[in-house]
Amino acid sequence: MEFPIRLNKYLAETGVASRREADALIEKGQVLVNGKKAVLGTKVLKDDKVTVGGATKAKIYLAYYKGRGIIAHSPEEHEVDIVTRLKEDFGLTGLFPIGRLDKDSEGLLIVSNDGRITKPLLDPANKLEKEYEVTVDKPVTTFFGKAMAAGVVIEGYRTKPAAFRTHPKSQVKFFLTLTEGKKHQIRRMCAALGYQVQSLCRVRVGSILLGTLKPNQYRKIAGKELTTLLATLGVTK
Repeated sequence: MEFPIRLNKYLAETGVASRREADALIEKGQVLVNGKKAVLGTKVLKDDKVTVGGATKAKIYLAYYKGRGIIAHSPEEHEVDIVTRLKEDFGLTGLFPIGRLDKDSEGLLIVSNDGRITKPLLDPANKLEKEYEVTVDKPVTTFFGKAMAAGVVIEGYRTKPAAFRTHPKSQVKFFLTLTEGKKHQIRRMCAALGYQVQSLCRVRVGSILLGTLKPNQYRKIAGKELTTLLATLGVTK
C-alpha cells in the first residue's frame, strides 16, 4: 500500500468496507483520522490512526446459476436480469452479480454485496480460473483440443494458454479452463477452428463450483468455502 492514500481506498484495502460503504461511513461521521472526523476525499499517511465506528452491513456471498436467456447486467426493455430475479423470486436486494455471462450462456456467477471482491475476481492479472462445459456442433478432434489449449488467434489476438479436457460421455462436449475473459471468447475461439457452440455453461469460478444448482437457484458461500475464496482473492472477512 502506497501512502498518502485516499481514505475510502485505505478502508477497502484493509478489509473494513468496500469503497462505497467507506464513503457512506465517512459521510455519517463514523470515521476518525487522528481523532478528528474525516471528510470525503481525505488522504491518510502511514502513521495516521484511523478509527471506524458503527456497523457495516453483513456481507453476503452467493453462488448463483444464471439461466440461458437471463441478462447479467443492464437489461433492455422486456429483458430479465439477475437482480430482478433475486428480488422478485427470493426477496433479496442490495446484491449484484460480479462478472458477466452473455445472454445465450449459462452457469455460475458469484453474487454479493461486497464490493471488495469485484476487482480481484475480474482482474486478468490475478489469473483466476474459470471453467466451462461446452457443446459444439461436431465431434472434437485431437487437433482442436491442442489448438484450444495452446491459444487461438481471434481478430489478431492470440488467446492465452488454457486447460482443455474431453468430456467422458460425449464427443461433442469438452471442458475449457480460462484465466482471461475476452468478449464471447470461447465462441470466437471455436468459430476460428470451424466449430459452432451449441451451449456453454460455466461450472467453476476459482474454488467455487456450480455443483447441483439448477437455473435461478443459489446457495450461500460460507464456512471453509468462503474462507478459501476470500484468501484466494486477498480479501479479509
